[in-house]
Amino acid sequence: MHRVLVVAAHPDDELLGAGGTVIKHADNGDCVRTVLMCEGESLRYGKNSGQDEAITEAAQILGVSRPITLGYPDQRLDTYTLTELIRPLEEISREYRPDIVYCQWGGDANRDHQIVFEAANIAFRPLDGQLTEFYCFYTVSSTEWAYPRSFVPDTWSDISGVLERKIHAFQCYKSEVRAYPHPRSVKALEFAAHFWGNQCCLDAAEAFMTIRRILK
Repeated sequence: MHRVLVVAAHPDDELLGAGGTVIKHADNGDCVRTVLMCEGESLRYGKNSGQDEAITEAAQILGVSRPITLGYPDQRLDTYTLTELIRPLEEISREYRPDIVYCQWGGDANRDHQIVFEAANIAFRPLDGQLTEFYCFYTVSSTEWAYPRSFVPDTWSDISGVLERKIHAFQCYKSEVRAYPHPRSVKALEFAAHFWGNQCCLDAAEAFMTIRRILK
């Protein structure tokens, strides 16, 4: 059994890039936790927008045992020192002891995503031999809008059998669902999964960049 940790800046980021892979881990009996660094409602929607309920509902669909919400303010991670962001992640690492970590790519257009990657890359450095795999995922409407475009995947996860469940989990975040052809629309997410999958003759996939993989 693996102990899997997904680290994301905002609610719904945790499933956009790795939701199908998380479902596969849970179905295989792995223990999966998610860490959401920021609350994602106050800046755009105000408080009490139903986000807490959406986080819980999406986690249940994904098979996440208990999401961890750290509550940093949305789009204000750059007002904290990196040490202030690393410390809670290190505490989670010591308590949970993950052997696989998924995080957002540090080259995204969203500054919060960049900072979360910087913090996670330090917090989950390979010090004790427990963590053996560290991957970054693609977040629609952020990774593709960055420049220079530097996300070059080297790992594809077949999510053909769980794509519908991933979409269902995304729809829990009603305030985040957009009309097609926005990249955060249901149809565009389906197209993105087929795009990544077709690169490897799969029906649907999620793509990752390997930051570290330790073979023992």
